[in-house]
Amino acid sequence: MASNDTYRICPETGLKVFKTTENLIKINAVVAVVFLAIGGLFGLLVALTRWPALHILPPDLFYLALTAHGADVLVFWIIFFEIAILYFASSVLLQCRLAAPKFAWGAFLLMLVGALMANVAVLQGESSVMFTSYVPMKAAPHFYLGLILFAVGALIAVFCFFGTLVVAKQEKTYEGSVPLVTFGAVTAAIIAVYTIASGAVILVPTFLWSLDLIPEIDSVMYKVIWWGFGHSSQQINVSAHVAVWYTIAALTIGAKPLSEKVSRGAFLLYILFLQLASAHHLLVEPGISSEWKVFNTSYALYLAVLGSMIHGMSVPGAIEAAQRRRGFTQGVFGWLRKAPWGNPAFSGMALSVVMFGFIGGISGVVLGTEQINLIMHNTIYVPGHFHATVVTGTTLAFMAVSYLVVPLIFQKEIMFPKMAQWQPYLFGIGALGISFFMMGAGTLGVARRHWDMTFGDATLSFDYPPAAFLMMGLNGMSAVLASIGGIMFIVVIVGSVFFGKHRDEAACKANPVVYTGGGEAVANYGSEGTLKLPGTVALVAVFFLSFVLYYFVNWKYLAEVWPLS
Repeated sequence: MASNDTYRICPETGLKVFKTTENLIKINAVVAVVFLAIGGLFGLLVALTRWPALHILPPDLFYLALTAHGADVLVFWIIFFEIAILYFASSVLLQCRLAAPKFAWGAFLLMLVGALMANVAVLQGESSVMFTSYVPMKAAPHFYLGLILFAVGALIAVFCFFGTLVVAKQEKTYEGSVPLVTFGAVTAAIIAVYTIASGAVILVPTFLWSLDLIPEIDSVMYKVIWWGFGHSSQQINVSAHVAVWYTIAALTIGAKPLSEKVSRGAFLLYILFLQLASAHHLLVEPGISSEWKVFNTSYALYLAVLGSMIHGMSVPGAIEAAQRRRGFTQGVFGWLRKAPWGNPAFSGMALSVVMFGFIGGISGVVLGTEQINLIMHNTIYVPGHFHATVVTGTTLAFMAVSYLVVPLIFQKEIMFPKMAQWQPYLFGIGALGISFFMMGAGTLGVARRHWDMTFGDATLSFDYPPAAFLMMGLNGMSAVLASIGGIMFIVVIVGSVFFGKHRDEAACKANPVVYTGGGEAVANYGSEGTLKLPGTVALVAVFFLSFVLYYFVNWKYLAEVWPLS
């Protein structure tokens, strides 16, 4: 049992925060934000190059920037931050010491070295193989080695998380079931083990191939196993950011899930079926059977989507129930109008829920349907979809929770509060525009990976409709807006961490960031136990109407490009 002087009691949540856990959360979160800044810069360069009127980078630098952007924001930023979430969801919420802290520090060092090594390889110009790094394109050996080291470090951190759960159980630091947020983190960690194992299975032989120790890698098998890593890593994100939604709702307004059992069942559906969503990247591969494609784009897909739909009702439903419990009962949407929209943690979370559901979720079902997939496969619709999931969903949720991490873990006041209030809206609207306009351009056939949509140097020319050029121009403008929002986030968070005023107990009482009872709500088992939620029912009805309309519109598009006689 750890001695009392190894932890502090958070004056706002009442939770124990062990010093080692606190330091590991801090260092992983800080490094995550650094990679977000680097990856965001490369993303802006990519967007401005895809904007036909600007087209600022030559082809070699475009593919270099595209590779760096994918690695830094899809892997390094998100997984570093997710490791911080795992430590919070285990050691802090269960109020126990972190298992194997030396291994946790070793995991961080491996991840950092691996991320830096992969970035160096890309910047040297020898590894512009893009995020997917499909063979037979060959990167420098230290690019693959960097990814392997990063994956090993992340796996060690995940096992430290599992070990902490064992410590908490043995030392009886909690009673009954673990909190829902911890359960969501367990879901993310289980998917992470599968994901990292898939990465090791394909990246280790690819590393040996880059050293000419293996003569060749089968391209179809590479894609199958790689997407077990590449797409499943985004399923870690979904589980993690849904857990973050519940965390923010609990801490900011004291919300509890509508039903603990139902929400936990939805997380279990993620474990069983969500990884199979990677099938949509493989639907035109001739080496894969039709039976496999049909199963993964029908029955398995529906069960995976069901989990997200449950959370999509549970989170706003929990917010409505909490708001009505607080006395905001006027009309159908009075609770929504009275929500703390000036709190960037809450507003960022709410925008993340709406944008992830309406844009990322609906487009994911469309892409995951075998027949409809054919009209946008390998078009820029695909990155439009995962910008809706990973940027408006995961990144915006992680930004939002950062406004709680800084005062509660770093114990610093948020600097530039007005800038912080506006930041989620600017970033969210910009990211929404990126997703929407990419998907619009993809529906018109714009290629996913090509440097020049005009094909100016091609032997056979091809002309897209004028609307496609408009969409790509609007995508570039949206990227600029999202970048402004991203810069605001960096300024506020970095400024607060390094220069913010220290929050002592008096400051916590004078300017609390946690709603009364929020610490208890996030760290304990308990349900709202009500379904009298007219506002949530109305919002869900709007979602389903949008879903049905867009789904069948795409069948109409398919009929137009695939005429039958």
